[in-house]
Amino acid sequence: MLLRFRAAALRGGCILVVFLTALGASTTAIFLAEMGDKTQLVAMSLATRYRISAVLLGITLATVVVHAGSVLIAEALGLAIPTDWMSLLAGLAFIGFGAWTLRGDELTAKDEERASRRARSAVISVALVFFVAELGDKTMLATITVGTSHHWLPVWVGSTVGMVLADAVAIGVGAALGKRLPERALSVTAAVLFFAVGAVMTVHGALMFAG
Repeated sequence: MLLRFRAAALRGGCILVVFLTALGASTTAIFLAEMGDKTQLVAMSLATRYRISAVLLGITLATVVVHAGSVLIAEALGLAIPTDWMSLLAGLAFIGFGAWTLRGDELTAKDEERASRRARSAVISVALVFFVAELGDKTMLATITVGTSHHWLPVWVGSTVGMVLADAVAIGVGAALGKRLPERALSVTAAVLFFAVGAVMTVHGALMFAG
């Protein structure tokens, strides 16, 4: 009985470690990807028109829906592509995200128009605006990339947490600095981290492929 209990405890501990690892990886990746991103600028714009609580709730709802689709795509890719190739491609993708982050994003006229529209329900309005802005965005693609290497559930949760946390920080810092968020400094820092992680993953994938 004691041995079975210990074995069950070890299995439970391993599952928890795997879950927390995936949760941390997805939260960190999406937090970095959102820094200086277009959707972060949209969040700051929306926060000037609606209550911050309504903006964050709307962002959460939109992110939950969009990233649910992202992890489903990741699951399909993970099953279709061999592990050695997936590690190599994920590393190259992270390097690409670093370049994308370094280049930066700007709000288009359509983005500003969507953010300026008022609706009867602030939460629904924010969720719809953010949902449209997030489709095909860097954070959605980053979620798919992380999801190919980890279980979908912690990636789904972590990507949502990372997105909301990044936007909450941006809104708070923007308010404190009079809407002058140091976007360039944030983008460069996030890009450097993406490059570093991408380089490590690419080398690891190349070694796996060569082996």
